[in-house]
Amino acid sequence: MTDIVDRHDTDADGAGASTTNRYVAGNFGPVSEEVTAFDLPVIGELPVELDGRYLRNGPNPIASVDMATHHWFVGDGMVHGIRLRGGKAEWYRNRYVGSSNVARHRGQPDIAGPNWNNNTLGPNTNVGGFAGTTWAMIEAGGCPVELTYELETVGRNDFNGTLPGAFTAHPKVDPTTGEMHAMVYAWAEWMDHVQYVIVGTDGRVRHTLDIPLPGMTMLHDMSLTERYAVVYDQPVTVDLDLAFAGRFPFLWNPGYGNRVGLLPRNGDDGSATADDIIWIDVPLGYSFHPMNAYDTPDGRVVIDLCQYDQMFDQDILGPFGDRSFGRLERWELDPARRTVSVTVVDASTNEFPRHRGSLTARPYRYGYCASPATDATAGWPTLKHDLQTGARSVFDHGPGRAAGEPVFVGRPGSTVEDDGWLVTYVHDLGAGTAEFVVIDAQDFDRGYVAQVPLPQRVPFGFHGNWVSDRSVAPTG
Repeated sequence: MTDIVDRHDTDADGAGASTTNRYVAGNFGPVSEEVTAFDLPVIGELPVELDGRYLRNGPNPIASVDMATHHWFVGDGMVHGIRLRGGKAEWYRNRYVGSSNVARHRGQPDIAGPNWNNNTLGPNTNVGGFAGTTWAMIEAGGCPVELTYELETVGRNDFNGTLPGAFTAHPKVDPTTGEMHAMVYAWAEWMDHVQYVIVGTDGRVRHTLDIPLPGMTMLHDMSLTERYAVVYDQPVTVDLDLAFAGRFPFLWNPGYGNRVGLLPRNGDDGSATADDIIWIDVPLGYSFHPMNAYDTPDGRVVIDLCQYDQMFDQDILGPFGDRSFGRLERWELDPARRTVSVTVVDASTNEFPRHRGSLTARPYRYGYCASPATDATAGWPTLKHDLQTGARSVFDHGPGRAAGEPVFVGRPGSTVEDDGWLVTYVHDLGAGTAEFVVIDAQDFDRGYVAQVPLPQRVPFGFHGNWVSDRSVAPTG
């Protein structure tokens, strides 16, 4: 049975009330309690190999917001986590990520740790494990925040004093070296450049490189291959009118153009400079998230990514109200000729792409996506793409059931790429409930391997990861 031992009312001040702003309504709206629950019920059978935590971060405004101007990306961060061990769901917790704003609302002192740009917002975009630590992350200048195993805030952690400024929500870990790579931007401190950052396996920054750009682009993500670190210089840029009005400052700017930069890694010895970047013009559009990238034997670079025709054009409060949704594309870049060839892999809606993490920056075959719907009450299926044969599998979660980002967890010891599970939260929009689910990545027709009903609704959010107890050890 479920044992609720604590419910802390965070007083969301009606931020989820009915409104024309879709990003604070329905399942986008915040939850008002921090919950701790033990011994969760399990439908089906949890694989005993899943020993660790599934964690997911997302925006959850702690105070009232201006419905006319509130942007989804600026809600206070909240991590929802479930711990699995021995085929049991031992606990669920949701906790605010500490920040100046959360501390001020609660009448508490600011959280510990350096705040290089006096950012008031806590990380609300991603969460994961690295160098034995649990990190909550955000883009655009915020410092990572360290969390305990039980998701309580420790404080800001600038990689133990080695991060010179900003970080990102979308670093990439090279499976060969174990190092973490990031492309970083900082609004409004860095208006003319971004920064490439490499964090060593000891959790300390060992290399940075400033990369000049012609404008302040919204550099949401990056890609990594064995030869290159990839820079996305895209036409969503700072709009000063929005900035001076105190609003989320990024807007569609097609006149800026769209290009990809290939920065040679050179064995990550630090010898490459910004002048060595190979810039290649690509079709106009915007991509939040690449699925993966790799080099080919003949010198090309393959990038699979979810591409929108435009972003923050008609809808300047979030990503779901413009004229198109993301589709899955394959870009083949030729560094010698500085050309690109584009193939549409799947024209239907694809977002939150994932792959097997041990194949980051390497050739791979399978990718997984969520498929968000424009109708907030429609189902969001989970997609599997065989990028070798073109086959597409669909896991339909049912009417009004929306699945989030599918995180792949490989079966220990297996050498078969798709031998493992997909884990995510599924939101039942009609019932106002949520489940943690496990899906057999090789066999969608099997149905759910396991479902764990959660003790409260989980709002739509952004990104998360499976963090095994081998990578971040439990504290008790």
